[in-house]
Amino acid sequence: MKYGTRRGAGSILAACGLLASVSAISGCSSDALSPPGSEVGGAAAGGAATGGGAPTVPAAGAAPVTGMGGANAGASPGGASAGDTNASAGNGGALGTAGAGGMGELGGSGGTSSPPSDVGTVGDGDLTIGPTYTKDKLLTDQGKTKGKRFAFTMHSQDSSIFKGDDKTLSKPAKKTNWDRVITIYVPDQYKDGTEAPLLVLLEGAGGPNSPVNTLDSVSRALDNMTIATDPSKKLPPFVVVAVANGSDRDGTDGKGSERGLEFDTMSDRFTRFVETEVLPAVLADTTLHAAYPNLKLTRNPDGRGVMGCSSGGAAALTMGWFSPDKYRRIITYSGTFVNQQNPTQPEEVMYPFGAWNYHSEKELIKNADAKPLRIFIAASERDAGYTNDPAGHNNWLIANQRTGAALKAKAYHYRFTYGLNVGHCDGKVFDLTLADTLAWMWRGYPTP
Repeated sequence: MKYGTRRGAGSILAACGLLASVSAISGCSSDALSPPGSEVGGAAAGGAATGGGAPTVPAAGAAPVTGMGGANAGASPGGASAGDTNASAGNGGALGTAGAGGMGELGGSGGTSSPPSDVGTVGDGDLTIGPTYTKDKLLTDQGKTKGKRFAFTMHSQDSSIFKGDDKTLSKPAKKTNWDRVITIYVPDQYKDGTEAPLLVLLEGAGGPNSPVNTLDSVSRALDNMTIATDPSKKLPPFVVVAVANGSDRDGTDGKGSERGLEFDTMSDRFTRFVETEVLPAVLADTTLHAAYPNLKLTRNPDGRGVMGCSSGGAAALTMGWFSPDKYRRIITYSGTFVNQQNPTQPEEVMYPFGAWNYHSEKELIKNADAKPLRIFIAASERDAGYTNDPAGHNNWLIANQRTGAALKAKAYHYRFTYGLNVGHCDGKVFDLTLADTLAWMWRGYPTP
């Protein structure tokens, strides 16, 4: 099995020798990798993806990957030099004080006014995985003390942003009043009253039209990795808020659906929903409050991440892109960086090809000043629409490849993983990569 090797500057790294953070992955080989992206680095190298119209996989960019990264590896050993990335429990932005029947708090602004301290490029770059896969043991029950899980339901009639009556919704509603479940996981290592980093997990608990359930795997990663003695594997005790999509309204997705409206819209609309409706509801939940009466969620954007798959992946990037003052750590699997925005939405005037504009047409990543984002992208050899002509703006593989190339050209902290022998939002890719991806994403953030 290949994992994490890369062509670049003549260096070929064996998977088992990258970093301790991937030592759990067995069956490694030193096969050379051709990184993802038909246009990454410009030169073509490696074979074409199978299945006809899939593009060739080019050579990697300049400097070789010297390790898979990890939460605290590399330039800032142990993550000790937090600098202005450390979110102290500030005074600003409180939603309410904790108390009987009260609410928790959103903490202080931390480092919102400046980018986080640079922690180096270890683990950044283009990787290829597969064609065989095993599950990282850090995503399994290792007998460690588990955190606590909570859930509650939000009702569409109580929302001021997503009621299900948007004029652009062309898919017929199956319900007038519909629900979405919000699920929270608080790791055992979180200490009540301290300011917790946050991961918003889009569709992470599964449900209708959710491509994959990742909350269980993220929870096990927290159980195992918040107590890791190896700093390259250690995670901060972030709180997970898994937000279900709105497909309970119409039972579908794509253009004209509630899920599409929420996830494929090129604006800060979904971010505002999370910030003004979801997180206040989380902090007001009575069961959660009884267990953690002094729960605080950081407002420091460097302590806040978003993760999603498919349209949830597009929404994750959109939350960071349009609101880098709120979210800066982004994980996307098989992101829908294609033209799936409903053409009748007002955002279509500015972005007529939807998320395709990130990498093509308007080329938002190329033409905008680099934002203080850390971005993971995974695409699969047989991803959705991988044989489609890119002129139709509907090829997920090419869209993700181009997005990775654009991020590299702008010198972002990014990682692009190309999966061999797998498809759209393939669970095997999550099983192999998620633990190390979380470690890389949180790299440089202080851990207890």
